[in-house]
Amino acid sequence: TVFQLGPSPTGWTQNVLHTFHGGNDGGRPGGRLVFDNFGNLYGGTDGLEPYADGTIFMLSPSDGQWIYAVLYNFGDGYMPGTRSLTLDPAGNLYGARWCDSYPHGMVFKLTPDDSDWRYTSLHDFTGGLDGGGPSNVILDSYGNIYGTANYGGDPQWCNGYGGCGVVWEITP
Repeated sequence: TVFQLGPSPTGWTQNVLHTFHGGNDGGRPGGRLVFDNFGNLYGGTDGLEPYADGTIFMLSPSDGQWIYAVLYNFGDGYMPGTRSLTLDPAGNLYGARWCDSYPHGMVFKLTPDDSDWRYTSLHDFTGGLDGGGPSNVILDSYGNIYGTANYGGDPQWCNGYGGCGVVWEITP
């Protein structure tokens, strides 16, 4: 589920914004959610068998309700493990996928395009010196994208154990 906690006279009240069903809406949401300037909330799902395709979704506030929409369905049959999303000032979404058809992960961009979203792969990790298993994605004011990878990198820093991960940067 995606839920909201709000203060109440007796503590906190939970409001469920969306319950995932594991079908076309995805399943197993994970990672950080992000708001845009209009109050829309964005996130990602891993997917559930037999629908292993993960999704990027948006929840929009409307008359006291939250309207759920799938912005992008990865459609590749892999549970992508989207961990975090971030938005740039133009409304483009950036994120990292782990267990997808590129086994060491990738960084992607989703660009709003009329009534649809255009997917662009920005980097496919090799698990070598560039790392593997990307997680959080952040942007700086110049449009550079930064994040971490959980493994790979230079093995000399981990006593020859295949690398202990990297901090990476993608420049526009």
